Amino acid sequence: MTAESPLEESLTDRVRAVILTGDFVPNQRLVEADVCEQFGATRAAVRETFKELAGEGLVEILRNKGARVRAISKAEAIEITEVRMVLEGLSAAKAAERVTPAQADELREIIAAMRDAVKANDLDRYSELNAALHAKIREIAGHRTSASIIERLGAQVVRHKFRLARQAGRAGVSLPQHELIVAAIVARDPEAAQTAMQQHLRSVAKALEATPD
Repeated sequence: MTAESPLEESLTDRVRAVILTGDFVPNQRLVEADVCEQFGATRAAVRETFKELAGEGLVEILRNKGARVRAISKAEAIEITEVRMVLEGLSAAKAAERVTPAQADELREIIAAMRDAVKANDLDRYSELNAALHAKIREIAGHRTSASIIERLGAQVVRHKFRLARQAGRAGVSLPQHELIVAAIVARDPEAAQTAMQQHLRSVAKALEATPD
């Protein structure tokens, strides 16, 4: 490993963050000089970051035109959700096999907070807790290969998920689905957990289909 690797990894994390938060928008051109100045990085580090983020599906490198933030169409977002349906179903099943009493309590606490967020109509808080619940399930599952793929796919559709989370009534539909997932995991029922997770993500795919392009 070279001495520059920590800087490059740090830069990749920072550029990824501004893409995911929407500071860099879809189809925005990423000018090397501007990114160097914004992040205080070398051109070599910026080029390496663009390559890494292209590998994650967040950036496109265009021949003779530099790099830009990759735009994910609705059709692609639906396909990604369908792939997540399989992988997150596996993750939920593994979590049901491996969950400890302390972890079960953590899942129940997140669900309780999600209920409070729905009652308060706090969509931003609900969205945060939704992401936290899925992350906790991946952590409990301890299946690193599926977790890595899920996280990469999830990053690609973050804008679609944010838009969907803000739809009127969506949280009220989503909450009981998450309650079923958690109930199955804490009951240590892998088959039920897998089914509940797949049904939830099938619902997400259908909701995406109904959104405008």
